[in-house]
Amino acid sequence: MPGPDLTRLRIVLTAFFALDGFVFAGWVVRIPAIKEQTGASAGALGLALLGVSAGAVVTMTLTGRLCRRYGSHPVTVVCAVLLSLSVTLPPLTHSVPALGAALFVFGSAYGGINVAFNSAAVDLVGALRRPIMPTFHAAFSLGGMIGAGLGGLVAGSLSPTRHLLGLGIIGLLVTALAGPSLLRQAPPRPPDERTGTRPSEAAPGTGSDRLDPRTRRLVVVFGLIALCTAYGEGALADWGALHLQQDLGSSAGAAAIGYSCFALAMTIGRLTGTTLLERFGRTRTVVIGGSVAAAGMLLGSLAPALWAALLGYLITGLGLANLFPVAVERAGTLAGPSGVAVASTLGYGGMLLGPPAIGFLAEWLSLSVALTSVAALAGLAALIGLGTRRAG
Repeated sequence: MPGPDLTRLRIVLTAFFALDGFVFAGWVVRIPAIKEQTGASAGALGLALLGVSAGAVVTMTLTGRLCRRYGSHPVTVVCAVLLSLSVTLPPLTHSVPALGAALFVFGSAYGGINVAFNSAAVDLVGALRRPIMPTFHAAFSLGGMIGAGLGGLVAGSLSPTRHLLGLGIIGLLVTALAGPSLLRQAPPRPPDERTGTRPSEAAPGTGSDRLDPRTRRLVVVFGLIALCTAYGEGALADWGALHLQQDLGSSAGAAAIGYSCFALAMTIGRLTGTTLLERFGRTRTVVIGGSVAAAGMLLGSLAPALWAALLGYLITGLGLANLFPVAVERAGTLAGPSGVAVASTLGYGGMLLGPPAIGFLAEWLSLSVALTSVAALAGLAALIGLGTRRAG
């Protein structure tokens, strides 16, 4: 049984994962209001939203180095403070360039905390010797569902400025409550460690960012699994509802249920992820998950009836749920915070690549056919997982 310190650490890290999802989803639901406030066209808003992506990608690699030097726990707390403060900035802007700059700051904090708390979670997984990584990502998903739901409820009564200020205050309060406990604990090490450390358990200020070529290749491979998974998440978030409404003739309300089914399935899949990993192991979980997601998305994109498409979205969510957590954990086990940074950056790149790629394919072919690319990449993730079955 884990000691009280490790149990407390797990609870605290779970709180930070949930906070991240809560804050990010709260911002996302106010994008239409921010668009109206700044007078941005669709194209100009798209350029401004790239600020989030640019900030995250730029910061992720840097955060891996900061975690090696100062430790993942202090970096997590600092990034949580920055995230809480920066989410209040977008509604204060009144032009597209200013919005883009504010979102770059927000994206930097978002990317930084993702690398930092995933690095801390990898250390805890190693110490507990249990594959609990999916439970942290389930907390992120739950936080996102709560943040989106709350945002929808208050959107009609609160201005974006007051809403996002409230999110910032909640974020600072959670950080004030959970941060001191996280700062008091050093990153744990495996219980049988006596001499030397693997990169992921090295003390702050030790180790090197230099990886041997084989390790670097494996980290990139696991990052590709994360990319394939996040591609599907981004594609369904932006295009899933439109497919149901445009291609299947559903109402706007029914179309909105589509992504809810997907998100709920992702959450359930991650909550049960530890049990699946303990029963089947990491490789089989990735192979089975990728295969299930591929089959689900073929159904979701090509089915002629709404109920069948919704079932496909549900199956896709269950299949994709644990691929990203497993990929990040394995990359972190191999290369510590640097591995987490590489895998997270590639994964985030997949989430950015998905929506525009689907858009281009939809113009050339059709939206339903374009969405089959999600199935193709899920199948590719399964094949990659099979090829890494002997990896460290």
